[in-house]
Amino acid sequence: MIIEKVLNNNVLLTKNQKGKEVIVMGRGISFNKVAGDYVDPAKVDKIFLLNENEFTARLTELLNDIPVVHLELANEIVMYANGVLGTELSDNLYLTLTDHIHFALQRFEKGIMLKNAMLFEIKRFYKKEYEIGLDALKIIEQATGLALGEDEAGFIALHLVNARMDGGNEMRSTVKMTEIVQNILNIVTYHYKLVLDETSLNYSRFLTHLQYFSMRILKKETNNSGEEFLYNQVRQTYVKAFECASKINEYLEKSHGQSLSKDEYVYLTIHIQRVTDRNSLE
Repeated sequence: MIIEKVLNNNVLLTKNQKGKEVIVMGRGISFNKVAGDYVDPAKVDKIFLLNENEFTARLTELLNDIPVVHLELANEIVMYANGVLGTELSDNLYLTLTDHIHFALQRFEKGIMLKNAMLFEIKRFYKKEYEIGLDALKIIEQATGLALGEDEAGFIALHLVNARMDGGNEMRSTVKMTEIVQNILNIVTYHYKLVLDETSLNYSRFLTHLQYFSMRILKKETNNSGEEFLYNQVRQTYVKAFECASKINEYLEKSHGQSLSKDEYVYLTIHIQRVTDRNSLE
């Protein structure tokens, strides 16, 4: 590939083998380079194909209005997050995170600090993403000299969570998912009249189950499958936990118009039993 335009030391414009314009990112990929030079394939971290779909059209528009360095920051954070989470995050994150970083820095320079109303829940439910958010603030400070507050770490964490939900670009989906998880935890707490041990492995497993379960609720992916024998066995063995699951089912029917399948009843009941039994094995 031949460089058509250098955007900065780490971002350039070129064409791929099919003659399509692409934006290429990589540390130092454009350093001391000019239009007409060859692109070093060993330095390529990310390639964005332009004018091909809605994503690339929005990326092109974004680069016209926002400093390339903010896209570069987003790229560094996304790469770091991919490594920590061990997953490939949605490309849409490059758009949402670049946009967020740009306006967060603009607000900061004007002395406008937004409070993150969900910061407590984010710290509690999305610990890995929040820790990445804190590290992202260090990356931003190192590049810009601006030290954003922990509320921004929470916002970045939400973008990461959203990107793990198959790239949905509506932050509302993450907020709704968090609300479902919180409401279910409240039902369990009030049903058993105890405070759950948030440091336990069983709690961590329960939380993970609820997060993916709430995703299915929002996407309406629940089904009516389930083994009758196992369902009846769990109902008879873990009576109180099953009653709690039934209360959760009532909440889901009233609030989201969906019911637990027999399989979901079984898994939810077992998780509730484990997380509320202080004598259970980790």
